[in-house]
Amino acid sequence: MSDIKQLEPTRIWERFSDLCQIPRPSGQEEQVRDHIVALAERLGLESYVDEVGNLIVRKPATAGMENRTGVILQSHLDMVPQKNADTDHDFSRDPIKAYVDGEWVTAAGTTLGADNGMGIAATLAILQATDIPHGPIEALFTIDEERSMVGAEALKPGVLQGKILINLDTEEEGEVYVGCAGGVDVLADAAYVEETAAADMQWRKLIIKGLKGGHSGCDIHLQRGNASKLMIRMLKQMQTLGVRIASFEGGNLSNAIPRECFATVAIPADQSDVFDGLFDKMAAVFGNELQAVEPGLVMLAEEAEAKANIMAEQDQLRWLDTLDVCPHGVDRMSDSVPGVVETSNNLAIVTIAEGKLHAACFARSLIDSATENMGHRICGLFRMAGAEARMVGMFPGWQPDVSSAMLVTMKETHETLFGKAPEVKVIHAGLECGILGATYPAWDMVSIGPTIVFPHSPDEKVHIESVSRFWQWLQAALAAAPEAA
Repeated sequence: MSDIKQLEPTRIWERFSDLCQIPRPSGQEEQVRDHIVALAERLGLESYVDEVGNLIVRKPATAGMENRTGVILQSHLDMVPQKNADTDHDFSRDPIKAYVDGEWVTAAGTTLGADNGMGIAATLAILQATDIPHGPIEALFTIDEERSMVGAEALKPGVLQGKILINLDTEEEGEVYVGCAGGVDVLADAAYVEETAAADMQWRKLIIKGLKGGHSGCDIHLQRGNASKLMIRMLKQMQTLGVRIASFEGGNLSNAIPRECFATVAIPADQSDVFDGLFDKMAAVFGNELQAVEPGLVMLAEEAEAKANIMAEQDQLRWLDTLDVCPHGVDRMSDSVPGVVETSNNLAIVTIAEGKLHAACFARSLIDSATENMGHRICGLFRMAGAEARMVGMFPGWQPDVSSAMLVTMKETHETLFGKAPEVKVIHAGLECGILGATYPAWDMVSIGPTIVFPHSPDEKVHIESVSRFWQWLQAALAAAPEAA
């Protein structure tokens, strides 16, 4: 079966198939928002677009449910635009090529957009349904979650009347989330001296690819390789041969672990053979160290066109050292939530070219003060090396509420449906609940979703059977929402 519209429940898969036809990378949500507004108009539902571009659709309670507490179903409109280097795809124009792969739905060489397309599809199915009992519904579709969370941050108080928020952006079916990490982007920029490359130097394009990458919150504890970190480590080894950097490009999204990295380097003519041997040695070293987690690792050294300029030797020494010691991965595990990462950092983007260096990190923590501290540490490191460094867009985490009435409802409905209670979890990824809860502090918030693996990477896929159970649970939770106080 290749047509995902034939999957059950069809009312979700049909809506998700529609979404796959509409480009929606972060910052380009207009088309998908217009699609939902048009649907709301056909259904006779009220819709409202706020000043920043968030969309709210309101649906009255079904007969006999008017006395229930209003529920906000919340998803984000954008998706992460990641593709393999050999995949020809324009995220601003081309549809996602989703297909069935055994028990999963995935995409051909790109991210699937199940994050957060499944949440959108489920919400649209609720808005369209005439046979699902529920109290007053407000569907909140935020913009730019994957890049900046500006939609959640810009939402104004008083716009929404509901008291319960069900976020539909988590990725483990059978789990209900009640807390998440906050985060901050850390950006560093510096100038470096360029020198004219000697005419007799040999040129290579170094390529590291085939890594799994993944979500810098959900997957940071899996110890996957960071392609930029590996390239930096290899280049440090090659400095003794006089190898010099002309350009470097690793990673392209703050919340995705870099899967690929490319560097163009110059090699002294008399070191060419030694370089080849050292490259093969480092490829073997990395392959051995990462064999269990990165079996697809590929390292190549291809001939490249000569460049006019290279990074000055002292600048190269300083910046490779700085990038090498820049933290990446888990910094601390939580003391209060066993098995959950408390604080981490993702060295997400590194570019070196034409006398300019740029590095971008994304620091996260369940504790806001620890997020800030990690950001300050990274800024301090880059400032000591001579860069301008700053923290941008810090957002709060979401602290669990153990007295949540909606959490009780989620537990009871799951146990009734499936014979067991859901697992109650806190996630290291950043959900919008923390930001939204700061604006609407009285909300009772929970988060659920189907099983999605490898989000933010071209390996992203959603488990088909989990979508059915997620859908059953969501319907039951809406039917059992508590009466309004």
